[in-house]
Amino acid sequence: MRIQVSRTGGFAGIARRGEVDTAGRPDAAEWEALAEAALVADRGGPQAGVPDGFRYRITVGDRAVDCADPRLTEAQRALVSRVLKEGA
Repeated sequence: MRIQVSRTGGFAGIARRGEVDTAGRPDAAEWEALAEAALVADRGGPQAGVPDGFRYRITVGDRAVDCADPRLTEAQRALVSRVLKEGA
């Protein structure tokens, strides 16, 4: 499973992107469960953010969800943090 996160916005407006492919990873089930939880949290469209806040697009396979600070769910926040930290 390919998990992608793109982050835009913020005070400086610097975009950031990360990607993790779970194929062959020993922790693949954990990543996939977190990704599914982040997608299930989709609230029916882009969320309103705050001025100078970050906006995220989480893409898992052919599904995607748009979300924004400070209204990320716990699953979305955890996934975004892990992908941007560990992803290439």
